[in-house]
Amino acid sequence: MEQKCLECNDAVKGRIDKKFCNDYCRNAYNNRLNKDGKNLIRNINNRLRKNWRILENLNVHQKTKTIKAKLLEKGFDFTYFTSIYTTKAGSTYFYVYDQGYLLLENDYCLLVKRDS
Repeated sequence: MEQKCLECNDAVKGRIDKKFCNDYCRNAYNNRLNKDGKNLIRNINNRLRKNWRILENLNVHQKTKTIKAKLLEKGFDFTYFTSIYTTKAGSTYFYVYDQGYLLLENDYCLLVKRDS
């Protein structure tokens, strides 16, 4: 029985478990399959990347205190982060990958970098 390409229905030559006739068809098939959530994921990743760059640029000494307004001025969005760490003392750090922040009193933030 002859195998057909899942994208263009042309004959597939080669291994018995091959599904596509070439890389173009394989890419086109997977792009079409994943396009529904692609924009949402791309927008979230862009926001996370921007937040990470802002934290990295402001946190040059691996531990820096700054005001919340400075983060907002640079476009930081406090609703996007990758993880939360709560200390035994009850302090909650929000991380964007390895860059994090702790919200302090009087609209201050402590910027930290997590060790690898």
